[in-house]
Amino acid sequence: MQATTTTLDAEAEAPPVNSRNKVIVASLIGTAIEFFDFYIYATAAVLIFPHIFFPQGDPTAATLQSLATFAIAFIARPIGSAVFGHFGDRVGRKVTLVASLLTMGVSTVLIGLLPTYETIGIFAPILLALARFGQGLGLGGEWGGAALLATENAPSNKRALYGSFPQLGAPIGFFFANGTFLLLSWLLTEEQFMTWGWRVPFVASAALVLVGLYVRISLHEAPVFTKAVKAGKQVRMPLGTLLSKHMKVTILGTFIMLATYTLFYIMTVYSMTYGTTPEPKGLGFSRNSFLLMLMIAVIGFGLMVPVAGYLADAFGRRKTMITITCLMIVFAMLFPYMLGSGNQALVMGFLVLGLSIMGLTFGPMGALLPELFPTEVRYTGASFSYNVSSILGASVAPYIAAWLTANYGLFYVGVYLAAMAALTLIALLLTKETRHQSLG
Repeated sequence: MQATTTTLDAEAEAPPVNSRNKVIVASLIGTAIEFFDFYIYATAAVLIFPHIFFPQGDPTAATLQSLATFAIAFIARPIGSAVFGHFGDRVGRKVTLVASLLTMGVSTVLIGLLPTYETIGIFAPILLALARFGQGLGLGGEWGGAALLATENAPSNKRALYGSFPQLGAPIGFFFANGTFLLLSWLLTEEQFMTWGWRVPFVASAALVLVGLYVRISLHEAPVFTKAVKAGKQVRMPLGTLLSKHMKVTILGTFIMLATYTLFYIMTVYSMTYGTTPEPKGLGFSRNSFLLMLMIAVIGFGLMVPVAGYLADAFGRRKTMITITCLMIVFAMLFPYMLGSGNQALVMGFLVLGLSIMGLTFGPMGALLPELFPTEVRYTGASFSYNVSSILGASVAPYIAAWLTANYGLFYVGVYLAAMAALTLIALLLTKETRHQSLG
């Protein structure tokens, strides 16, 4: 009788557990919405913003200024990871995920409502930069929380597979961001598209954010975090603890993500700039045709993400990532022969191959980075490594690649990618296998 009573008491005290389907949907839908919001800016920064938010005269200067506002979000992301990570490790994963989604949503809608340079002059790019900073803050807190939501609720032998679901938000968000612009450009005249059509995806994203909030509010807190709270394992300043006690793994995590970021933003933002620039400086493809090519190629990205998660569970995170990173170095040598060919079939093959490798390298990150850190600083640690890497890898990649192309040629864009992959390879070789690491 006593044993029965004790069992019932333990069951009553056990924290509620999220169902598998709820974990998958909540981790995926939030990141998909956040990445959709983030990528519609990336597309607009190349195709639209240089013409409406900056002084006209030198088209190249306007494009570079627009790409500079694109990079502002990457400066904001580590700040967002520190702020949201603090509350994620102190207050809880659930409430922080809701706050990060709201931050991104409000910033994105504001971009869609901004007046242009013709209307308010220099204040237009200033307000655009501030709204972009807000997007960066939101995404800085989003990814780490979504990855923890998936991995802290996953069976230990399927953590990388579960961790791949928030990673799917990136290709899904990218696909629909580009698809939305492509559809609008088909339905509207050029004047309509440039005057008001581009605003539609930014403002309409508010509806998606409401859906994401509804799903996330229904979640229970992760049992691992609840257990840590009851055991009094929370720390007062997660970022301070991270940098004083876990600096080595923070640096390793940052460099592990470096090649992934560099590859993605070269394959998307830079390739779109190069592909749509008139010959002889670019390939001279039309905006719509290149957007369609990217949409097709990103399907390979999405398909490879869960494949990589499965492989990381089967063979280990370290071995899987080392193999994929070596593959990326080989791919980097193909830039002048495939992208530089100007042949549509070869360019299409280049985009599919590069973004498929992107899926393979991105998939295991949802498990690998959280597994590097203990529960009390896991949100802050995973987010901080992920987002500091975005400054080193993503924010400057389109700019550096464009500069290398203009001054030295496409071959050196490949050399740049290979160099970033080599740094990632060194970090992986210095990192211990985390497949059997307990998250408790």
